[in-house]
Amino acid sequence: MEPISVALLAALAGGAGGELGREAWAGLSALVRRPFRREDTPALAADGEPEADESALARVAEAPEDRARVQVLSAALAARAAQDPEFAAALSAWHDRARQLHTGQGSVSNTISGGTFDGPVIQGRDYHGGITLSATPPPAAGPDPGEARG
Repeated sequence: MEPISVALLAALAGGAGGELGREAWAGLSALVRRPFRREDTPALAADGEPEADESALARVAEAPEDRARVQVLSAALAARAAQDPEFAAALSAWHDRARQLHTGQGSVSNTISGGTFDGPVIQGRDYHGGITLSATPPPAAGPDPGEARG
């Protein structure tokens, strides 16, 4: 299984993705709290010392911007997945769902080509809330106000 992206873990811990992001973080928390299937071989942190996934998760929740903490969590999850096939399958399923969230990661490329465009165009990514455009409406069709009426 590929390691969980440090950027994804940090984004979710930091509240990215709105309610779905919070649900994904809660799902990972619940997954980490599941009993470890091979108690004779604890998960290892990046430095090779035994690491409790739950405490690594709590440290990331406290400071999601701390890249070192997030890397320790990612390594602990990978080590546990390597030793616990049931956990690996559940973590992989969680990871597949979490990657679908728009957490502000990645890039965006907007292109308009060909043709003639009249009116506003909005290009971007990860809009939150409504977008309101207001423009002065074109004058109503009818007689020119400067024409004499008779």
